[in-house]
Amino acid sequence: MEVAAIKRAIISVSDKTGLVEFARRLVACGVELVSTGGSRKTLEEAGVPVIDISACTGFPEMMDGRVKTLHPKVHGGILAIRDNPQHVAAMQEHGIGPFDLVVVNLYPFAQTIAKPGVSVEEAIENIDIGGPTLIRSAAKNHAFVTIVCDPAQYDRIAAAIETGGGTTFEHRRELAGAAFAHTSQYDTNIAAYFARIAGGQEQFPEQLSVSLSRKAVLRYGENPHQAAALYVDATASPHAVVNAEQLNGKELSYNNLLDLDAALAVARSLPVPGVAVLKHNNPCGAATGASIGEATRKAWEGDPLSAFGSILGYNAPVDAESAACLVEPGKFVEAIVAPDFTPEALELLTTKPKWKANVRLLRVGSIPPGTGERQLRALEGGYLAQNADDQPDDEAAWQVVTATQPTAAQWADLRFAWAACRHVKSNAIVLAREGMLVGVGAGQMSRVDSVEISIKKAGERTRGAVLASDAFFPFDDSIHTANAAGIKAFIQPGGSVRDAEVIAACNEHGLAMVFTGVRHFRH
Repeated sequence: MEVAAIKRAIISVSDKTGLVEFARRLVACGVELVSTGGSRKTLEEAGVPVIDISACTGFPEMMDGRVKTLHPKVHGGILAIRDNPQHVAAMQEHGIGPFDLVVVNLYPFAQTIAKPGVSVEEAIENIDIGGPTLIRSAAKNHAFVTIVCDPAQYDRIAAAIETGGGTTFEHRRELAGAAFAHTSQYDTNIAAYFARIAGGQEQFPEQLSVSLSRKAVLRYGENPHQAAALYVDATASPHAVVNAEQLNGKELSYNNLLDLDAALAVARSLPVPGVAVLKHNNPCGAATGASIGEATRKAWEGDPLSAFGSILGYNAPVDAESAACLVEPGKFVEAIVAPDFTPEALELLTTKPKWKANVRLLRVGSIPPGTGERQLRALEGGYLAQNADDQPDDEAAWQVVTATQPTAAQWADLRFAWAACRHVKSNAIVLAREGMLVGVGAGQMSRVDSVEISIKKAGERTRGAVLASDAFFPFDDSIHTANAAGIKAFIQPGGSVRDAEVIAACNEHGLAMVFTGVRHFRH
C-alpha cells in the first residue's frame, strides 16, 4: 500500500476538541502547519508553531472572516495532481506549495438552529462556505491528500504519520468517503432549515433530503435474522427517545425503540400525571390519577396479563410510589421512558426486582407538546411524508348529537379515551372508566371485531364505561353490542352516511354520543 507523505497541513476548525495535542504530534513529525484565525490563535496560545493563512495567500482575512481560504494558493495546493507535469509546473510558476493534509470541521449550523429563538441572520452566519470547499477539494484529490473532518480521526492520522510518515491510499479513500458524507449532511441540514422557514407548501419541497447520523448498530431488527441500526436526525428534539439518557439496563433493541417512541407519544397525549403501558406498539393500559403512583397502578390494572413484559411511558417523573407498584411480585417491565426518576425510584427499580440489571430506564428531561412536525414512512422505493398527528383537537368543534348529554364524569373519560384512541392501531376501539383504559380493540379488519375484543378485555368494567372509536361507525350494530355490555357514552368523528342510524340507536338506549369531526387513523 503506497503511503502519501505528509509534510504540510492546513488547519481550519470550528470544533477545537483535541486540536492542540493533534497539532503537537504533527509538528513533532516535522509537519508544517498553516492555519486560519481562530484555529491559529488557539495553536499559538498553546505554543504550537503555526503559519498564518495570510502569509500563504498574500491576502488578509476579510469581510469578518467570510473570505480567508478561498484562494488559488490554498486550493491549488490541495487540488494539484502531484504526478501530472502540467500541474507541477503551474504550482512552480505561481509559487503554490502543496498541502498534504487538510484538517477542517464546519461552523456549527445544526447546533445554532437548534437554539431557542435563533434568528435567521444568526443561522445564515453559521453557514460555512470555505470549510466545505476545503473538505470537498481534499476529498476529491484523495489520491494525494488526506482529509480530516472529525476530531475522532485525529489519533489514527497522527499514529499513521508517526509510524509510516503518511497515510495509505485505502485510508485516504475511507476518509474521503466520510468527508463527502459530512458535507452532504451539512448541506441537507441547511436545505431543511430553509424549507422550514419558507413555510407554506415548502413543508413538502420538490426535493427532500434527510440528514441522519448512525448512533448505534443494534443487535438485530424486528427479528434475529434482520440486521438493524439506529440513525438520528440532526434536528431531532433533545427530548425524543433517540436522544434520551439511558440510566440503566442493557442495550436497546429495535423493538424496544419502536415501543418506547410510541409510549412517549401516548404519555404526551394524556392528562398529567399520566402513564401509558405499551405492548407491541399498542397501548394495553393507560391512566391518569391524583398522583403518578395512582396512575401507574391504574394503568397496569387496565390489562395486567398484557402488561407483563411491557414498555411504560410517563409524562411526570417516576417516584417511589410508582416504582413500588412496578416491582411487586409477578410484574415484569422491559423499559420505562419518563421525564425523570427520583433517587428512591431508581433504587427500587434497579435493585429490588429480579430483572434489575436489564430494565432499561430512559430520561428525556421533559415532554414538550407535539408540534406537527413532518414524519416520513418508508415504502419500497420511496417514502410517504405527512404532519405528525400529535396536535390536540379543538373541543369547541365537538358536538353532542344525542338527546342524552354526557355527565361531567363521562366528559372526563371521553376526553381521556379520545386522547388514547389515536395511538391504537386501526380499527381502534378504546374503553375507559374513571381515568383509565379498561379495554382495547386494535388492528382488526372489522370495527365490530374491535368492539367485541375491547368488551372482552374489559369484562365487568364495561358497566358505566365510555367508548372511543378512531373513525366513524358504518352501522349501528356496534352500538347495540356496546349497550348490552353496559357502555354509556361514545366519542367518534362522525361522517358516515348512516350517522342518523347510529344516533338513533344511541337515543333508543338513552346513550350519549359526541362527534369530534376529526378522524385519527393509525395504520
